[in-house]
Amino acid sequence: MSIPNSIPMTILLVEDDEVDVMNVKRAFKKNNISNQLIVASNGLDALAMLRSNSPEYPRPKIVLLDLNMPKMGGIEFLKEIRQDPELASLSVFVMTTSNEDSDKIDAFNLNVAGYILKPLSMDRFIAAVSTLNSYWTLCEYPQ
Repeated sequence: MSIPNSIPMTILLVEDDEVDVMNVKRAFKKNNISNQLIVASNGLDALAMLRSNSPEYPRPKIVLLDLNMPKMGGIEFLKEIRQDPELASLSVFVMTTSNEDSDKIDAFNLNVAGYILKPLSMDRFIAAVSTLNSYWTLCEYPQ
């Protein structure tokens, strides 16, 4: 189910683990989420995509962000986009294995929309993605 805008909303997944990327894609498919999913394997690649203004990488409204990545981790990425007037309004949901309070505090201090622990079971992960989709579908975003 796509978000009811004239143009389907693009979602950027910033994730370095190929298994986790496949799990997100599988959860999108199981939930019939047809939004375009663009994948970056680290924060630096994600910033390059966001700043490219290329038709190949439509500007997302939602970012799904892992915290533990090479080159540029999730918290560094968040700091960078929150300082950029063109990117500061992106809705970012952290999806990570980190249950550290310091990571949660850092993420929320950088205005994340949510902090989701990656569940161990695929069923729980599919349910979490379904909840996210419901949230995106209810929210109104500026064009």
